[in-house]
Amino acid sequence: MESRIHRFPKTSRLGGRNSFAAIRTGGLKFSRGPLNVWALPNSLDHGRLGISIGRHVGIAVRRNRIKRLLREAYRLMQHDLPASYDWLVVVKRHEPMILGEYQKLLSAATAHLHNAWLERK
Repeated sequence: MESRIHRFPKTSRLGGRNSFAAIRTGGLKFSRGPLNVWALPNSLDHGRLGISIGRHVGIAVRRNRIKRLLREAYRLMQHDLPASYDWLVVVKRHEPMILGEYQKLLSAATAHLHNAWLERK
């Protein structure tokens, strides 16, 4: 059985307003539960994740908990998700959920967006 390394290095992170704006402008959007997920194909051999979470979601402790759970969900699923996409997750106000719920939401959203990009070609 193939062993997979589950890391989340800086090369897998998407940052900066310009990157987020480019994804929102040229990417496709899918909403699932408290998450809005945008996708835009990139020219890399791996995906990158960006998380946008505003103060309206709650105090810093809540926002950071949600970000940690989303990063962990992505880290664990990164080998199962379609590669070569920039993913932007925008979080709406909600109570923090368990890790499995975030994994389900991200999996459904990424599968839908990948299929939408394939149909677009």
